[in-house]
Amino acid sequence: MGKLEIKTEKNGDKLNLTLVGTIDEDIDFNQHSLSGVKEIDLHLSGVKSINSCGIREWIKWMGGSSAEVLRWHDCPKPIVDQINMVDGFLPSTGKVLSFFVPYYNDDAGSEKSVLFRYGTEFTDSEVKPPETVKDEDGNEMEMDVIESKYFKFIKK
Repeated sequence: MGKLEIKTEKNGDKLNLTLVGTIDEDIDFNQHSLSGVKEIDLHLSGVKSINSCGIREWIKWMGGSSAEVLRWHDCPKPIVDQINMVDGFLPSTGKVLSFFVPYYNDDAGSEKSVLFRYGTEFTDSEVKPPETVKDEDGNEMEMDVIESKYFKFIKK
């Protein structure tokens, strides 16, 4: 059984939400209303996984938002995968400002997630990955995703 912790900070008509844990059938978003605010910032780096029941609840929760601005920060791979696969997972008012891209080095067996930021490593129409990514030992790493599929949401 998963558990999701949602930390909430409200400042006038702005809402900051930080999510940590698993989004699954046990989630109850009802206690975290998204109505009545104009701007929402979702900080998602702590999301470990999401299953089909969690996706359904997420879409209902996002659909209840009255926000004009919905910014997504630090999206981990499980969130990026859902944005690319599930229509409506990222609402039309939503904008991804940063997300993680997995990298690896097969010889060293090292893995690393690299943060891509809007305006630096990507824009609304293109992705500009860093020229080189190295692990802690200085080994060059390569992306561990199929770029045409993983970055699909950028061109939507």
